[in-house]
Amino acid sequence: MTRAGSTGPEGTWPEALLTSLGKMPSCSGLYVALSGGLDSVLLLHTASRLFGHRGRLNAIHVNHQLQPNAPETERFCQQLCQSLAIHCHVVRVTVPVSAADERARTGGLEEAARAARYEAFESHLGKGDLLLMAHHGDDQVETVLFRLLRGSGVAGLAGMPVSRPMGKAAVYRPFLDFSRRELEAWAKELSIQWLEDPSNLDRRFDRNFLRQAIIPALRERWPFLNRRVAATAKACREGDELAASLARIHFDQCRTDDDGLDISALKNLTLAEQKNLIRWWVSQQGFLPPETGDWQALLSGFMDSRDDRQPEYSGTGYRLRRHQNALYFVIDRPAMADQPRPLEPGKPVNWGGWHLSLEPAAPEPRYTPKLVVHARQGGERIRVRPGGPSRPLKKWLQEQSVPAWERGRLPLVSDSLGGDETLVAAGHLWVSEQYCGEAPSSGWRLILERDSD
Repeated sequence: MTRAGSTGPEGTWPEALLTSLGKMPSCSGLYVALSGGLDSVLLLHTASRLFGHRGRLNAIHVNHQLQPNAPETERFCQQLCQSLAIHCHVVRVTVPVSAADERARTGGLEEAARAARYEAFESHLGKGDLLLMAHHGDDQVETVLFRLLRGSGVAGLAGMPVSRPMGKAAVYRPFLDFSRRELEAWAKELSIQWLEDPSNLDRRFDRNFLRQAIIPALRERWPFLNRRVAATAKACREGDELAASLARIHFDQCRTDDDGLDISALKNLTLAEQKNLIRWWVSQQGFLPPETGDWQALLSGFMDSRDDRQPEYSGTGYRLRRHQNALYFVIDRPAMADQPRPLEPGKPVNWGGWHLSLEPAAPEPRYTPKLVVHARQGGERIRVRPGGPSRPLKKWLQEQSVPAWERGRLPLVSDSLGGDETLVAAGHLWVSEQYCGEAPSSGWRLILERDSD
């Protein structure tokens, strides 16, 4: 790692830099993503000049602990922030690398490091905070080309937006209209010091290969490459916004009362409209849309199956599943406990995405029940009305139109006070009058909540 420039900003500050930051949205707390490189260091100095005196400017340095020079970079960032009287949050992360071959290892490492970095940012930013990131026009060219080569659609080719939400906070990129050459010229003019990371020269990484081998040749042929790519990204962004607007209209047309998609309504859309709706629907849940080379086969599997079939698509952290005449988005929940667990007063139970607790409903309950939380084992019976007949739980769940994948994950609660286990609750679908209502006859109230409630 080599140092460039000297120790601090001098001379006349470029008006373009100050103006770029002046356009940022209002915020509660202001943070700069600081890597130690040219772009982020210049951004920190610019933000310090404009906002440092207000005492609300912070920096976040994510140490991936992947390079031998990582400790030196961390020290540099801390010392720089100290010289500017800015608090520096250092976050050390561990980047998982499990790919076996060299090509997958480098590509996977890039993606894993990026994911770890953004996760660190989200964990440190609160509601209303703003994170400034120093991506510039050259980075935008890399991003668009990288996504083009990965087969991204218009959403990917839209590149990096100037601003976007990130968890409870937001991201703002003030340098996207500048080239790296412009930023470097300004930094040298201001005598700003930064670090050059030798890992940026490693062509095994896709973005480094694009930056060093491909983009220079493109720029030699088309000198205004940044401007051309920016125009393409803008057009794709507008196209993506139009596609999202259309998806919202189709979602309202196809939406079921329980937030699924009606299969009959889906069939009235063209294949392109179906793809657009599904991708938008999954993205709205905060997950990556399906990655498939044969959308026709995927959608036909859902729409042409008989009502008693249950086709599904497994995505990253979720599943698309058909139940009766609707398509549902199902988040992968934590695994259910293997063994039944007692439910006692003051000792809540977390059970596969559910939270169960037992609270007194009377000042001095007559007795303390012996409740047990468990999953379906088969053969359970349910008595919905006091004094009424008991029925097989399996048949009752089918009549309630509970999807098959939910039946096995539904927490059941049984009372074994009298020696024989009696079912007193089946998830949120039914709770015995002994444990619910204004005045439960047992003197205790059973509360069941889902993580999504």
